[in-house]
This record gives sequence, C-alpha cells and structure tokens, in this order.
Amino acid sequence: METDEDGWIVVECPALPGCVSQGRTEEEAMANIKDAIEAWMWAEDQKAIGELPSDRSAV
Repeated sequence: METDEDGWIVVECPALPGCVSQGRTEEEAMANIKDAIEAWMWAEDQKAIGELPSDRSAV
C-alpha cells in the first residue's frame, strides 16, 4: 500500500500480475483491491475456458 502524489492510496496484489487498485482511504483501497482480485481471477478463468478444445470428446 502506497500513497501517490495526488494523495490516493494505491494497492497492488504482487501474486497477480497487473492487479492494482486505489482508493481515497485505506478502507476504500482495500475494498477496491478485493474487487480487482475477483475480476482478475474471473478474467483468468475466461482465458482458460477459451483455451479448452471445442470438441471435449477428443480429450
């Protein structure tokens, strides 16, 4: 958690590349990063689903 030059609290989840959020307060920043983590994981699931063979009987 860091404060940027505009006073916003910036939070990053190092385990999830590119998963960053911010808020005006620590509480808001933490709530926002939780939403960002959920969205990041959903996007990764969608990528994985897209990589599945279209004909699953061949697997």
